Amino acid sequence: MRGEAEPVGEVVSEFAAVSLSIDHEGNGPRLRVEDLRTGHVGFLDALELETLAWLPDGALHRFLDPSLHRWRDDGVLAREELDR
Repeated sequence: MRGEAEPVGEVVSEFAAVSLSIDHEGNGPRLRVEDLRTGHVGFLDALELETLAWLPDGALHRFLDPSLHRWRDDGVLAREELDR
């Protein structure tokens, strides 16, 4: 199946809309997540996905704040923001 992504579906809410597919271009299969608003694409491998499954409730809250990185002019997290 190399060369094309396996569509999984879309997840949409009033806050975000993403398209999910399985990408086979890397060293192994990984989840391809595309922001339907901006077209930005990210990838998560099996270890990253398993880590998400084991995170305690609220562990991602600081990353859900769009002002942390999405609304920054440079689009990059500052080192001191990552260390918080």
